Amino acid sequence: MESNIFHLQYAIDTFYFLVCGALVMWMAAGFAMLESGLVRAKNTTEILTKNVALYAVSCTMYLICGYAIMYGGNIFLSGMGEVDSAAVLSDFAAREGGFEGDSIYSGASDFFFQVVFVATAMSIVSGAVAERMKLFAFLGFAVVMTGFIYPMEGSWTWGGASVFGMYTLGDLGFSDFAGSGIVHMAGAAAALAGVILLGARKGKYGPNGEIRAFPGANLPLATLGTFILWMGWFGFNGGSVLKLGDISSAHSVAMVFLNTNAAAAGGGIAALITARLMFGKADLTMLLNGALAGLVTITAEPSTPTALTATLFGALGGILVVFSIVTLDKLRLDDPVGAISVHGVCGILGLLLVPITNSNASFSGQIIGGLTIFIWVFVASLIVWGILKAVVGIRVTEEEEYEGVDLSECGMEAYPEFVSSK
Repeated sequence: MESNIFHLQYAIDTFYFLVCGALVMWMAAGFAMLESGLVRAKNTTEILTKNVALYAVSCTMYLICGYAIMYGGNIFLSGMGEVDSAAVLSDFAAREGGFEGDSIYSGASDFFFQVVFVATAMSIVSGAVAERMKLFAFLGFAVVMTGFIYPMEGSWTWGGASVFGMYTLGDLGFSDFAGSGIVHMAGAAAALAGVILLGARKGKYGPNGEIRAFPGANLPLATLGTFILWMGWFGFNGGSVLKLGDISSAHSVAMVFLNTNAAAAGGGIAALITARLMFGKADLTMLLNGALAGLVTITAEPSTPTALTATLFGALGGILVVFSIVTLDKLRLDDPVGAISVHGVCGILGLLLVPITNSNASFSGQIIGGLTIFIWVFVASLIVWGILKAVVGIRVTEEEEYEGVDLSECGMEAYPEFVSSK
């Protein structure tokens, strides 16, 4: 009987991980659609190429060494090819068995679930540096980001390792349920470093402080991308419960789904109203970013708030993201899709809101943890971007930027029958 319970729990928790991981993988499509909809037509093919390539690079680098750095073990996932059923069953029996114990699942399913998070962090960088970065310089950075920079800070947080042997974030009261800081703020920090060294798109800012809008080429596509991300986020947050096979865990997963959806709705509504009050119009791009801001905000702790609290947290993110996007433009930090504001600023907000509903977290722990992640990723990224800039260059020429990076980097246009590359 006990053996049958073990097999059932193992199957349920493994399948749960795989399905949630597949949902998170689908977020790669959401990022690709959102970003290609918000850039100009002449840069569409290149950004689609980046999104597919970065996903492939992320999966490969995390397989080679990233997972080993983050959680220990061997490079190339050696030793994960087989499962020792007897050993796992023995451990299960030692813990007196039953669904109420820890989750039990295949190590391969854990890797799959973790690797799609790495790709999400790297996807955030893609949109922020769009329309003027060299494709292979970007992919060179992706190799280091996904193989070393992200796994290092992941080892200090979800991996439980001490920060350079000095302190353990968990002992300080740091908590980040599904990655507002670990994934989203980390991606934004890397993006910010790249944007600073890269500079703004030509013509974006005038000599007298003017800010010129560069409308996206395909807002229906951007909207589709937002809905795909919204759906994928259920796997992102829901899978982070790490277990399904008992009443308490199943209820927790359901509450995470509920709160994730509520926060996204609250963020979208709040951003739409804020944009209307500020600009006098219903700004679709702010609505889209508001929904994403709500999702990022709740990601740090979607399991303990009530549905109403989650809605209010999401609304705070939706309001904040509008002001953040406007502020970054005033600072002449050119982010074509608002990624730094959505994932960075709202990632910080999410971390700071955790102690309100989770008594195991402390404000000091959240601040120290957030600073640790940001400083590490930003400084390490700044160094890598700086080396790439010095060695191969990270920006296309002014003529190539004018023509569109579709032609200079990929040799083809996304809409050849409908638009000029100029």
